[in-house]
Amino acid sequence: MERCKMAEAESLETAAEHERILREIESTDTACIGPTLRSVYDGEEHGRFMEKLETRIRNHDREIEKMCNFHYQGFVDSITELLKVRGEAQKLKNQVTDTNRKLQHEGKELVIAMEELKQCRLQQRNISATVDKLMLCLPVLEMYSKLRDQMKTKRHYPALKTLEHLEHTYLPQVSHYRFCKVMVDNIPKLREEIKDVSMSDLKDFLESIRKHSDKIGETAMKQVPGTQDLVDFSPVYRCLHIYSVLGARETFENYYRKQRRKQARLVLQPPSNMHETLDGYRKYFNQIVGFFVVEDHILHTTQGLVNRAYIDELWEMALSKTIAALRTHSSYCSDPNLVLDLKNLIVLFADTLQVYGFPVNQLFDMLLEIRDQYSETLLKKWAGIFRNILDSDNYSPIPVTSEEMYKKVVGQFPFQDIELEKQPFPKKFPFSEFVPKVYSQIKEFIYACLKFSEDLHLSTTEVDDMIRKSTNLLLTRTLSNSLQNVIKRKNIGLTELVQIIINTTHLEKSCKYLEEFITSITNVLPETVHTSKLYGTTTFKDARHAAEEEIYTNLNQKIDQFLQLADYDWMTGDLGNKASDYLVDLIAFLRSTFAVFTHLPGKVAQTACMSACKHLATSLMQLLLEAEVRQLTLGALQQFNLDVRECEQFARSGPVPGFQEDTLQLAFIDLRQLLDLFIQWDWSTYLADYGQPNCKYLRVNPVTALTLLEKMKDTSRKNNMFAQFRKNERDKQKLIDTVAKQLRGLISSHHS
Repeated sequence: MERCKMAEAESLETAAEHERILREIESTDTACIGPTLRSVYDGEEHGRFMEKLETRIRNHDREIEKMCNFHYQGFVDSITELLKVRGEAQKLKNQVTDTNRKLQHEGKELVIAMEELKQCRLQQRNISATVDKLMLCLPVLEMYSKLRDQMKTKRHYPALKTLEHLEHTYLPQVSHYRFCKVMVDNIPKLREEIKDVSMSDLKDFLESIRKHSDKIGETAMKQVPGTQDLVDFSPVYRCLHIYSVLGARETFENYYRKQRRKQARLVLQPPSNMHETLDGYRKYFNQIVGFFVVEDHILHTTQGLVNRAYIDELWEMALSKTIAALRTHSSYCSDPNLVLDLKNLIVLFADTLQVYGFPVNQLFDMLLEIRDQYSETLLKKWAGIFRNILDSDNYSPIPVTSEEMYKKVVGQFPFQDIELEKQPFPKKFPFSEFVPKVYSQIKEFIYACLKFSEDLHLSTTEVDDMIRKSTNLLLTRTLSNSLQNVIKRKNIGLTELVQIIINTTHLEKSCKYLEEFITSITNVLPETVHTSKLYGTTTFKDARHAAEEEIYTNLNQKIDQFLQLADYDWMTGDLGNKASDYLVDLIAFLRSTFAVFTHLPGKVAQTACMSACKHLATSLMQLLLEAEVRQLTLGALQQFNLDVRECEQFARSGPVPGFQEDTLQLAFIDLRQLLDLFIQWDWSTYLADYGQPNCKYLRVNPVTALTLLEKMKDTSRKNNMFAQFRKNERDKQKLIDTVAKQLRGLISSHHS
């Protein structure tokens, strides 16, 4: 039962499903019916469904048949009407065909004209469109042509601006054309080309200013303002603008500074022979000035291409290298004129750069160093001048035969002598030619020192101090050495030495006039604090003293030369009656020599005379006592006594004025007392008074007396020297022995 119910329920469900499918088939588009039919065939009841489908078809056929039967008469009427209409339609068709034929025939030309008009209108539209497109393209092409022209004429900055307009304004409007793509692709290349060409122009500019720095600097040192007008800076400006627009300004700045640093090092490298001529220094300075004139202009016109720190760094390097080069090369210079010209050039160099704002104090400090070198070169030059003056001098008083000649000399040298002025012409100055010449050269030296101090921005006190110190070196070193060399020459004579003493005396007196001369050109009074004093007085005193000593030495040498002519016969028994010939000649020489000493200072002449007499007395004593003279006779002693008397007579004659009474004779007192003791044989007095302050033979040394006595004793024994005392011969011999013994006793007691 239940099974039957279940089967019935399933049958109802199947029937309902079939009904639904049929409705769906009736209402669904045939293109989409496939899935519906598939659901039937997928089921198990498709047989029953087919039955229902057949049933449904038959139902619809019956409905169609009913409907047709209901409208049949109307259908027949419609067919009849259609048959009538077909005939009329055929007529109408024939008429339309005929009309169309006629129309086609009649409108053929019009169609042709219309076709032509159509083509014209089409061409017109095409032309209009083409013109519109060309109007868009022509500015692009014009701009591109303008760009090429600008690059061809090397107007790179305008070319870059044109390129910017072309890229951002014109090309976007016609970007779909192929030629525009070519242009767009070419733009980076054009930019690089502009960069390369502008950089090439910059390199040409850098090379040009490197070559022309000399000319730029030369012009700047002659006329400072407007020097930059000599240089066309446009390549720098263009390149800077171009690189700035291209976003590569920093690259450009670094390149420019690097290249200029390299050029600076080249400019600051002096040529090896720069010191040989002033032109070498001038070219060196011109290049440096030219370099910094350009950089200063770049600093003030490019807004950051170079900055003050960069310029200061370059200047510090330039300053140190320049000073080092000048120190090195100026040290080779031995010509004071070249050193002076160099100083003036350095001052001009420093003043020029100072106008452009560069600090130059170190250059002026270095000039003070060069000043010392200049002084040394001056001293060397004046050493030669003094040497020539002293070598060419005749060491004779200057003769003048007219008032004009007299004034010429006193115009060169400050000399006043009322007595000389009163004398008639011809007359003579007391000094020789080298006095006014040396004085004039000292003044020239002072002028030369003054020239160097000009434009160094020194105070008058500093200038005065510099001149005085240099002049002191000239006097105490250069002139002093020159005078000493002349004085020490082997062939110099007494006349020359006397004249040197006279000359140095007058030069010493002129030192106050040199002081006044320096004061007149510096306007600094000698009493000013820290003012150096001239040491000329000391120089001339030292030279005079050296000349005096040389006179003394020269006189002694002459005396020695005469004494070498002495030829005593120490064994003679004859008593002479006149002085020896050599001594007479010696005395004559001394008289003539001291006559030349007329113009010498009194003490010099007196000292020379006293020195000569003392040397003569000492030499005669040595001659008498020398070991080679082992024996001598009383006759020889008498001859020696005559020579000494001749010397004493010379001393008494007053060869040089100023001695008091017998002062000069005292030079021979030792000889006189010794000879008197032996000739008078006054041993009793000598032995009795020995040691007393007022004894008669105070100057006779017992050693000297014993030496001479021994020579006479040997002669008495061998040659019977005391033959004239035959009666008392034995007594005399005993007396000699006794005296000798007593003398030994005196010597022994004296030593103890």
